[in-house]
Parts: sequence; structure tokens; C-alpha cells
Amino acid sequence: MQTSPLNLAQELKEEGYLIDEEAATTLFLALALDKPCLIEGPAGVGKTQLALALARVEKRKLIRLQCYEGLDINKALYDWNYAKQLLRLQVAKTDDWDELKVNLYSEEFLLSRPLLESILSPEPVLLLIDELDKSDEEFESFLLELLAERQVTIPELGTISSKTRPVVILTSNNSRDFSDALRRRCIHIYLTYPSLEREISILGSQAPELSERLTKDVCGFVARVRKLPLQKLPSVSETIDFARALNALQKVEVNYGELLGTLSVLLKYPKDIAKLEERLKKWELEASQLR
Repeated sequence: MQTSPLNLAQELKEEGYLIDEEAATTLFLALALDKPCLIEGPAGVGKTQLALALARVEKRKLIRLQCYEGLDINKALYDWNYAKQLLRLQVAKTDDWDELKVNLYSEEFLLSRPLLESILSPEPVLLLIDELDKSDEEFESFLLELLAERQVTIPELGTISSKTRPVVILTSNNSRDFSDALRRRCIHIYLTYPSLEREISILGSQAPELSERLTKDVCGFVARVRKLPLQKLPSVSETIDFARALNALQKVEVNYGELLGTLSVLLKYPKDIAKLEERLKKWELEASQLR
């Protein structure tokens, strides 16, 4: 267990993740109080990466459930091995249905999905429920027992409790609101785009091959781009990709007139790229007037 938020932040840094003091304190408290941690924020600000880094710091096996529309219990918690059950029926030596039913619906025929796997694991795990906002409200309600008690109920078997108490991290891109019941069970972290200084530190850590000049230029440029009314603002990971792209082109600085063809690394929608291309012409003119 971590001894302090500062210690946690340092260990995350050693795993390649830079976290600010406020978020480190909140995450430390989630661990200390043994509460699930709900990490919210725009796509690409490092929510999933924080969970992955924490699993390494805590030396826990990572079990990840990627949420999507239509996710149900059979895909998230458990299912029955119907082929194996059918074989058992074919070789059964009794016609007593009650006896057969007990045998067929036992752990021998259970297929563990990520949630049940995290409960049954004999070793400590970190359960990452990624992009929970993509699932529906019914699935969200189903999670409440696991979040509060670290246990799940299977109708045919009863309640199964965890022996190793998994660390539970949930992430959300805020595409929909969650219920009060779910929020009440979690401690919350909200991550947003990093400050210019922090993004320079992140880029320096993740892409040490870049020159200091290019690192600062790219982060300053991206900070400026994020002020535009775009459909999707560039994420931290896209900042890193953009910087590496310029480095691959042997650029030593950001020159507004030399960015055509590189913007699709930074932005993902044609309308956003077109809008930025128009703005670049204005920025280039302004820069030339200052020379």
C-alpha cells in the first residue's frame, strides 16, 4: 500500500505517468479507503493510462472490461458452457432432473467473464471498467453490488465474494450521466487537458528523442489549437503522435507554413482539419508581421 499521495505520484512517474497533486491525493484516498475510483474527463486525457500505470505500481494483474452499447451480464460477468452441459446430459446415468440441474449449473460449467474473473482471482487484481458511459443504465445498475461489496450474485450458484478485494477503476468520457447510486459508491477524479507546463513534461517523458525546442513548440501549438471550436480537441496521445511526426520529417520547430499533410495526425475530423488550415493562414500572416 502507498504511504502518501507524494509517494504514489512518484511511483506513477517511474511508470511513465505524470499526475498532478490533486489527482494523486484523490487516487491515494480511493486506495486507502478501499473504494472504487471513477475517473472522468474528455477522451484522450490519460484516464485509461492512469489505470494501467496504477496496476503496474500496485503489482496487480490487470483485468479490463471494455464497455460498449448492448453490453450485458453474459459478456461481462458469466455465461454457461452449453456445449459441455449438453455432453454431460448425453452421458448422464440418471433421469432425475433435480440431480442433473445441480450438476449442470455448477462451477464446472461456468465461463468466467472479466467481472467474475476479478472476483474469483486468487491473486490481487485491478479491475478496469473502461468507458462505462458507453453501456446502458441497466448494466450500470447491475454493477452496484460489485462496487459496494466486491461480490456478485449468480442466480444458480448464489453470492460469490472476493477474497482479494480487487482495486476497481471506472472511466467515463461523460457521454451520459450516471445515477446517484453509482456515484455514491465511488471516489471521483476529473481529468482534463494538462497545462502547457505539464504537457511539456509529459511529452518530454514519452518522447525523449525530441529536441527541447520542438517539444515546447508542439505543446504551445496544441494549446492554441485547443482554444478553437473543434468537434474533437486533440488529446495528449495525439500531441505525442504529432510531435513524433514532425520529428520524423526532421522539423526542428513548428512552422505554420509547413504543417499541411501533418494535421491529420493531430485532428481526426475533416471539418476540424479544414478549420485549422484556414486558421493557420491567419497565424502565419500574424507571425510574418512580427518578424
